[in-house]
Amino acid sequence: MDVDFRTYLKNYPSRDGRFGRFGGAYLPEQLVPAMKEITEAYMTICHSSQFINELRRIRREFQGRPTPVYHCERLSRMIGNCQIYLKREDLNHTGAHKLNHCMGEGLLAKFMGKKRIIAETGAGQHGVALATAAAFFGLKCSIYMGEVDIAKQQPNVARMKVLGAEVVPVKEGLRTLKEAVDAAFRDYLENYKDTIYCIGSALGPHPFPMMVRDFQMVVGAEAREQFQEMTGFLPDVVTASVGGGSNSIGMFLPFLNDPVEIVGIEPLGRGTKLGDHAASMTYGSEGVMHGFNSIMLKDEQGGPAPVYSVASGLDYPSVGPEHAFLRECGRVNYDVASDEEAVDAFFKLSRYEGIIPALESSHALAYAMRRARQMGTGSILVNLSGRGDKDLDFVIQNYGYGEKYKDFRF
Repeated sequence: MDVDFRTYLKNYPSRDGRFGRFGGAYLPEQLVPAMKEITEAYMTICHSSQFINELRRIRREFQGRPTPVYHCERLSRMIGNCQIYLKREDLNHTGAHKLNHCMGEGLLAKFMGKKRIIAETGAGQHGVALATAAAFFGLKCSIYMGEVDIAKQQPNVARMKVLGAEVVPVKEGLRTLKEAVDAAFRDYLENYKDTIYCIGSALGPHPFPMMVRDFQMVVGAEAREQFQEMTGFLPDVVTASVGGGSNSIGMFLPFLNDPVEIVGIEPLGRGTKLGDHAASMTYGSEGVMHGFNSIMLKDEQGGPAPVYSVASGLDYPSVGPEHAFLRECGRVNYDVASDEEAVDAFFKLSRYEGIIPALESSHALAYAMRRARQMGTGSILVNLSGRGDKDLDFVIQNYGYGEKYKDFRF
């Protein structure tokens, strides 16, 4: 597929929210006016200097942006001569990239006169970020979260409640991220007049994939400029983890027109059997889910398949439509990392660099370490999308304190 990446942002998505054949808005009739209202409001404020300047002020004074790019000198030396760099989104306020779009969505809600914001969350980082935005803007907030993820992510559940959000346990199905999205959509269907649903990734019906992408592009824009300032070059490879795809799409887009290899990393989980992973792009097929057309993992009846990952923020059976499009046009490649590889990367970054990464980010780091050995020389830039505080209890309970890494020395 021939795509001019010099003008990419002007042409994608189309007016009806399409990235090629992916995307769109598959909605119940009663939600069509609500989505039209959101689209018109966003297309108004995204060109407003007042909105842009206020968002920049929030990012600078509240979020602590820009976040730095960091050279993993010791980790790189352990692997070989290829140099690994991290975009430190774990240093963004609340500890992950999620606040980038949540503050934008909160500002949009205020502009639209909404009194309440709702969302789903898996790893809890989106929930914490939205609860933070709600507190900042003075809005009511409800967060839907599967019971399995609540048990795994207690620190983030506590943070949401301290920030004043209502955490609603979801008990249906597998009780993870997909069911949390289902429950949040049901709430929105009943309460859209005074509520806005702030989707937690670059997916869902139009305009959400576009909005989340636009708010997250600050990550890649900063990283591109910072890396060139640090090294005088562009990285050879840019990589990030892919669940729904918000951190990765924000990282990737500013590099689309550069001579840089871009790779998204999906969770292989326990293996290739359906139900043991959440690698939608790798093993899925085209289908409609949660209001958009993309690539999804399907069961025998053609519905969303059960999925699994050690990282709660990656266990979603589909992927943002722009990712599906970028793979189809050949600009972005997608690979996988297993639970075992991700946990290994988690401990190695902790022991070699003093940085405890989120398990989601650990998937991209695991790929970078594997790829660095293959490349031998060059550089890889990883989006470290979040910090691992939220995962510590789960990791310690299931993998210990990394005892096998205790004798790491140079």
